[in-house]
Amino acid sequence: MMLAPVLTPHGSLILRQAEEALAAPSNPRLEQAFSRGSGHGLLHLGADEVGTALPPVLSYWREFAVHYVTALCALPDIAEGGTKPPVPVPTDGELDKIAAAVPPMTGAEYLTAVVLTELWQGMDAAFDAELAAARLSVQAFLKGRHPAWNLVGRVHFNLAENRKDEVTPFAFLATYTTRLSAQAKALHVPLGRALQEYAGAKNRERLLSLLLPVQRAAEHCTWLKAMVDAGEIFHPLRWSPQQALQFLNDVPALEAAGIAARMPANWPLNRPARPKVQATVGRNAPSQLGMDALLDFRLDVTLDGEKLSAAEIKRLLAHSDGLALIRGKWVQVDHERLRRTLDKFEAIEHRAASDGLSFGEAMRMLAGAGIADSPSGQQADIDWSQTVAGPWLAETLAALRRPDGLARIDPGRFLQGKLRPYQLAGVQWLYLLTQLRLGACLADDMGLGKTIQVLSLLLVLKHEAAYERKPCLLVAPASLLANWASEIARFAPSLKTAVAHPSAAPAEMLGADEDNLAGVDLVITSYGFLARSPWLDTASWRLVVLDEAQAIKNPAAKQTKTVKRLRADTRIALTGTPIENRLNDLWSIFDFINPGLLGSPKQFSSFVKGLADRPHSPYEPLRDLVRPYILRRLKTDRSIIADLPDKTEMKAFCSLSRKQAALYQQAVEELARQLEDVDGMQRKGLVLAYLMRLKQICNHPSQWLGDGAWAEEDSGKLARLRDILEVIAARQEKALIFTQFRETTAPLAAFAGSLFGQAGLVLHGETEIKKRKDLVRRFQEDESIPFFVLSLKAGGAGLNLTAASHVVHFDRWWNPAVENQATDRAFRIGQNKNVLVHKFICRGTVEDRIDQLIESKRQLAGDLLGGGSEMMLTEMKDEDLLKLVALDLSAATKEG
Repeated sequence: MMLAPVLTPHGSLILRQAEEALAAPSNPRLEQAFSRGSGHGLLHLGADEVGTALPPVLSYWREFAVHYVTALCALPDIAEGGTKPPVPVPTDGELDKIAAAVPPMTGAEYLTAVVLTELWQGMDAAFDAELAAARLSVQAFLKGRHPAWNLVGRVHFNLAENRKDEVTPFAFLATYTTRLSAQAKALHVPLGRALQEYAGAKNRERLLSLLLPVQRAAEHCTWLKAMVDAGEIFHPLRWSPQQALQFLNDVPALEAAGIAARMPANWPLNRPARPKVQATVGRNAPSQLGMDALLDFRLDVTLDGEKLSAAEIKRLLAHSDGLALIRGKWVQVDHERLRRTLDKFEAIEHRAASDGLSFGEAMRMLAGAGIADSPSGQQADIDWSQTVAGPWLAETLAALRRPDGLARIDPGRFLQGKLRPYQLAGVQWLYLLTQLRLGACLADDMGLGKTIQVLSLLLVLKHEAAYERKPCLLVAPASLLANWASEIARFAPSLKTAVAHPSAAPAEMLGADEDNLAGVDLVITSYGFLARSPWLDTASWRLVVLDEAQAIKNPAAKQTKTVKRLRADTRIALTGTPIENRLNDLWSIFDFINPGLLGSPKQFSSFVKGLADRPHSPYEPLRDLVRPYILRRLKTDRSIIADLPDKTEMKAFCSLSRKQAALYQQAVEELARQLEDVDGMQRKGLVLAYLMRLKQICNHPSQWLGDGAWAEEDSGKLARLRDILEVIAARQEKALIFTQFRETTAPLAAFAGSLFGQAGLVLHGETEIKKRKDLVRRFQEDESIPFFVLSLKAGGAGLNLTAASHVVHFDRWWNPAVENQATDRAFRIGQNKNVLVHKFICRGTVEDRIDQLIESKRQLAGDLLGGGSEMMLTEMKDEDLLKLVALDLSAATKEG
């Protein structure tokens, strides 16, 4: 069994079974610690697992926990057995940096400084509890967890400059800390003092504990072993530049042993200055735009940001390896690495002068992501090179990273609706990328309005004066085509739209001919139909938009290959799932929006493996590379939606499977025949029975047939439910699923459980009253319970279920008041999240026509349908009733 950490929406860190390649093998002690809570699990990582090889995500959390234990060790008087005060939480700035460095993991989008503060405090509480249970001193407790933790005092090796001595211009002194000053500064004492302070047999153990890190380090550093054997470690020493360099090179080994290395105060980042080969890309705007745009390139060698002259560069290259004094600064010289780095960048400079430097290559250089290079080669040169953006590129990237500060682009009166501020910023961001001919991934949470942002962009492009009139293409799952058509009619009716799919009405269907595109603004098709329409991938498009872009996450799939052949000026991918946490999905989507940016699959895989070996913030180069092209806003971000939570209702249009369509048509024909022979109460009973039968068939054939099969491929509603629940599961959110049929609750719970990978709860009319309160409590309090399936009558009133942020009406009651009452189980006082309501409707059926009836007379719907909509339908004339229930086969079924 493999385990991976997961951060829940409420900020809890848990371990969960996973199949990811970077998950960790089962560790019973670690699992047991996390079963007690996030604080205990993190404390185990930081105190017990410091020497264990771990995958990147667990290493990240171990580093955070080690930070806590290190701060614990620095508390004043703790070694003397004093009462442990709370360990001070790092500053907000430190926590922001820690949060920004999180590697790809489930729930990474929820990590903030506030969450880290709570996890830190949870570790502190866990430490106090475990210390009390162990009945040991802090020192003995920590030493029992791992010998590397030493509370008596931390040994420091100090290097200082001594400019007055030309032969030995450096000084070395070993010190240790006994306590912290009132200003929380470590007070250093020469290590030689320890021989006096801990003299005597009774202090021998404390002295040995203090010197243990030195002894461990001496096992790996021969120069240190010689100093220890000669007793020189206890005295100040004069060092030559070569000795100082040897010390610098062994700093990682010293720190791994528990020794703190301190450098001269005027050395930034605790290192001597290094000459850097600096490339400046994108000083001026390129003549063409897009991922293949060619940028200018300039090469310099700098020292602390200052350009070196040709003579100084020559002198550097002629200098032997070691430390050299240049421009009054100690400079580290590694002749081989500097020469290798310079040769590499000169080769790029020559190639750029003759062939140009592509935008994609420039972006990879800027992010430090040498995807096309071997990870080892790229690692070897990273400290000796730097790529910076020139004025044009820097300004462009700044605009992409701050969409709310872009020039205002507004669809104006052509949009039949009002954009929220964050949606307007999204349109402006999409427009900028479209103008640059760069691809974009709009990854906003479900319910934040990706659709209206794309429609606004299309309206802007349509009415742009300089716009070359080429049509745009939208590719979506077949089950969403009706949703898009409905949203276009609602928000952007001026867009001339054509549907290339068999489900369209004959008058709307775009034929298999590119010549039919004249005057069309937008063509809509499905992933499946795209593969059967060669003319769609040979046409030239202004913009191609993929909805539910996770549909192309498998690079080997036929529909993925078809989509990636499309010819377009710009490409946009829409997804509500956190692709930044799934590296394979990320590569495939970027291979569509910005081909080549992340290299080939083999290059990307090698690059990611190389990143995992980096000691700190391993995935930062990848994040920097993709960040300009991903815009992701979360419903949990109060800066996005600052007002009270909203209830957003979305119609989820579903198709009928062929089995459903056949059964539905058969039922309509039988109803028509039997209506000829009945009247009065018998007719009302017949109509009610057939309305119920049609509803059941729309849900699933097995509900009507009673065969218990409930196969997913037999129901369009189950296919649509999968689309929605997969996104909810990826976001670790909770859902209420309502149905009016008790017999549907169990199959729905089994289906939903297979998607979430965890069981949910079920409540219907036969659930004991005394158990219902406990079910509600468990759903509200237990984060591991992802969904609640309820029958509408039993669960539609009187329950408080504000833990849910999604409500699914699998079938409709045909009474808005009843549906709203059920929805308000989640959307009520105490709710602090936005609530999305998904109303399932089978196109071309009685469900579709009843919905249209409600919408057309919404203000009268309560009077018209309240108190029993089916009874109202029984009063219809035979002709009107049969029109209402008739099957529109082209609208109800899909071909792909």
